[in-house]
Amino acid sequence: MATQPRLTDFERWEREAFGRTPERDAPFSTISGEPIKPLYTDADLPADPDESIGLPGEFPYTRGVYGSMYRGRLWTMRQFAGFGTALETNLRFRYLLDQGQTGLSTAFDMPSLMGHDSDHPRSLGEVGREGVAIDSLVDMEALFADIPLDRVSVSMTINAPAAVMLAFYVVAAERQGVAPGQLAGTIQTDILKEYIAQKEWCFPVDPAMRLVTDMIQWCTEHMPRWHPVSISGYHIREAGSTAAQELAFTLKDGLTYVEHAVARGLDVDDFAPRLSFFFNAHVDFFEEIAKYRAARRIWARELRDTFGARKPESWRMRFHTQTAGVSLTAQQPLNNIVRTAIEALAGVLGGTQSLHTNSFDEALALPTEDAVRVALRTQQIIAEETGVANTIDPLGGSYFIEALTDRMEERAYAYFAKIDELGGMVEAVKQGFPQREIADAAFRYQQELESGERKLVGVNSYSEGNDGEGISTLRIDPQLETKQINRVRAVRERRDPEGAKAALERLEQGARDEHKNLMPLLLEAARADVTEGEIISTLQSVFGKYSESPAF
Repeated sequence: MATQPRLTDFERWEREAFGRTPERDAPFSTISGEPIKPLYTDADLPADPDESIGLPGEFPYTRGVYGSMYRGRLWTMRQFAGFGTALETNLRFRYLLDQGQTGLSTAFDMPSLMGHDSDHPRSLGEVGREGVAIDSLVDMEALFADIPLDRVSVSMTINAPAAVMLAFYVVAAERQGVAPGQLAGTIQTDILKEYIAQKEWCFPVDPAMRLVTDMIQWCTEHMPRWHPVSISGYHIREAGSTAAQELAFTLKDGLTYVEHAVARGLDVDDFAPRLSFFFNAHVDFFEEIAKYRAARRIWARELRDTFGARKPESWRMRFHTQTAGVSLTAQQPLNNIVRTAIEALAGVLGGTQSLHTNSFDEALALPTEDAVRVALRTQQIIAEETGVANTIDPLGGSYFIEALTDRMEERAYAYFAKIDELGGMVEAVKQGFPQREIADAAFRYQQELESGERKLVGVNSYSEGNDGEGISTLRIDPQLETKQINRVRAVRERRDPEGAKAALERLEQGARDEHKNLMPLLLEAARADVTEGEIISTLQSVFGKYSESPAF
């Protein structure tokens, strides 16, 4: 007999605050443990459907942010890619564009994500392994060589050093003859999510928030087609959260960035239209669709009613979706094609604006070209063969979907109340509240797998047969690390040493002035061929470093 899962601190608090019964308090989905009702009827619809459901392209955008949705334009098919040096990844980018991909999404290696140059001692063995190594402007130029940046939308998944990578990208584009105002795309920059889930940081929380706000302000003034922050629930979910936790913590992170930008003196309608989101698409099909619908509705209401945004563009939540990495299994990896297809369909039926589909071999290694092609073809089959894009929000009005959407919204607001009680999201992160909630949810999920209460095909059920033998995997040439180390050292040797030194000194001085926007100084450093590691070290000399307090 399976043991009863323990309550999280939040669940205990929610019962006390709202007087919930255990039946009502439990998360509603099969992922979270509450039984689904055997039948939903019109009694499960919202009391005022016109107000809470509405029409696509109209407040509160439950049914989609645009009136025409995919009848007017399909979602952007944006496959995440990056490995080795900039030269190898540039070839993969061009291959994906040739295969019909409509946007580029950049994966950086661990040293780049942590603010280390490739020749830093802590980079040993990690250079180019999980993504592309980018140490300087020279690498960024090579990464996008022969790719017209005024015509291709580019996404970059990097957070703590995001301002540095944005500076490299802007200058690389300038050298192509492309002005900042012509650049379209997104850089993730979601530093609160790092402290909560992904654990890649360079600075303490407060100066990191300053850098995020600097980027929002600078991009608002100079890059009107660029999204300076992609508020990310993806990694929160990958860390083990429930769908409701992903929804609540992601939205609260986004609302916190809005608060900081408004406190800086920015008009919410000047920057809010360029904020975007990034959600996970997990395998519980209807739950994911409800999550996206609730997210749009909450964001629209909060931006209009709490922050006073006047433009509909500020109310619209646009988001990218990636299928769930944690749902992939090393056992029977071809099963992952099915999981990814189901998750991608949930993203489409949930109204995503762009989509990445994971490759079936990613539980084993970085994907091969053949696996990437299957992943991209999955999106193309959904778009061209299934008919799901022929009508807008085909699940709107479903008794089940609308009930799940309402329940998702209810739990998100319950989390908001608890976070506000703790002093806001920054303080909640410092106290480890979302970290503990996610850890408890992940522990409960693992208990269910190990007890057999939850089935995972090919792992704890139907496990006979292929365990991945014979699957070809991508091998990263170990010599690429030496090659990249030589590249970054060559940059330092051939640059103007006095120019680089002066740029770093000005950056340090600017960091000491809390009223100074650091983006112009980062652009100067990029033009002087200062490396990422040198920039981060200079800022750490002023901001300090961060160590996490244990969540348990």
